[in-house]
Amino acid sequence: MRIPRALPDINRLLQKAAQEKPQKLLELYQLGPTDYKGRYLHWGKLKYMSPPPGLTSEEYWLGTKLARLPLQKTLPIVDAEGRPFKYATPDNVLRMLHQIDRNASGQIKMAEPIANAKTRDMYLLKSLIEEAINSSQLEGASTTRQVAREMLRTKRKPRNHSEQMILNNFQAMEFVREHKTDPLTPEMVFELHRIVTENTLDNDDAAGKFRKADDDVIVVDVANEKILHTPPPAAELPERLTRLCDFANGTDTNLFIHPVVKAILLHFILAYDHPFVDGNGRTARALFYWSMAQQGYWLIEFISISRILKSAPAQYGYAFLYSETDDNDATYFVIHQLGVILRAIDELHRYLARKVQETKDALELMALTTLAERLNHRQVALLEHALKNANAIYRIKEHQILHNVAYQTARTDLMSLADDHKLLLKLKEGRTFIYMSPTDLKERIEKMSAKKS
Repeated sequence: MRIPRALPDINRLLQKAAQEKPQKLLELYQLGPTDYKGRYLHWGKLKYMSPPPGLTSEEYWLGTKLARLPLQKTLPIVDAEGRPFKYATPDNVLRMLHQIDRNASGQIKMAEPIANAKTRDMYLLKSLIEEAINSSQLEGASTTRQVAREMLRTKRKPRNHSEQMILNNFQAMEFVREHKTDPLTPEMVFELHRIVTENTLDNDDAAGKFRKADDDVIVVDVANEKILHTPPPAAELPERLTRLCDFANGTDTNLFIHPVVKAILLHFILAYDHPFVDGNGRTARALFYWSMAQQGYWLIEFISISRILKSAPAQYGYAFLYSETDDNDATYFVIHQLGVILRAIDELHRYLARKVQETKDALELMALTTLAERLNHRQVALLEHALKNANAIYRIKEHQILHNVAYQTARTDLMSLADDHKLLLKLKEGRTFIYMSPTDLKERIEKMSAKKS
């Protein structure tokens, strides 16, 4: 990752334009905060774009910066030099915020799987698992998704560092859900960090505590070993965290910041401060989830932003760098994260639509027999999965956790499918039974009792 080169000095450009080309100043003031495609470009990209006719690249940049000034709001958060951060609200930001408001909060029309109280827990658990896995992998955890899901669903102990990271992230997401109505405090941030880093740090005593002055904490590009970010001194961290909590809790009643922007800025600020020796990114993303849930964006519990971030980690990194190198303009990070949220919401809706269709297909197959009348929704969901996954293994404990039911209920579900309906294979594993989907499951269903009259 390349650190963006020094930006042109705006004051110098403005003075030069006023002295040499005063007639062009009016032209520059007509430019917008984004390019013709609506992109909020950093100088690192804009300098390679073709400027409007009659303008140099530096004049184009000057006009763009002038157009952004009236849209910017100064934040009560400062950098290591005491200079405030700010963000702007051009049309593309307002448009994305409107889309998120419409799709992620309030009494909106919900997809059937998460509107249905019987299946909601299953989809919520899946989303928490997805975010736990992806957030950990974004920070270097290495394990297969299948193994990670099995660990979380059966609640077995982690076998290595990567699995511990994933378990920690899962527990952090559960902590966020449990405390989403509480105000943010430094103690809550410490506890969140302790959960995120439990048994993963070189020094376990550093969990849930500020880094110290002698801790060499910097953000480095591992590819070329270049320093990308040096966080504020350790001595400033108590005051900075208190200020972050005040910002999160909205103690300044004269300052309105859109709730989604506030959640994104919490993510940005904690990552900028890097208050801990490790686990800062995971803690920052968990804070984002807390803030969104606390402010009524219930759908956020069902999406994984880390899944999107993991697909393009360089863009995530540049969103931080662009904001820090362009006069503390956090708009770059805000826009990046808004795009991530919208993409995650879109992926969720497409996933739910697919699951609705798969469930419908499974029910239609079962409706050919009297089977549909004899199964509950948990058994239908299991058979829906089994129809697509021959030789899949199902355990009572996993089924219990997935559907949030009593152990005996889960045991009855699986035993009935195996013993009564012969739709699962019942196998011995040690002193317990496991259940496997047969390769001829569809044929077994079709050969059951005749069509209902």
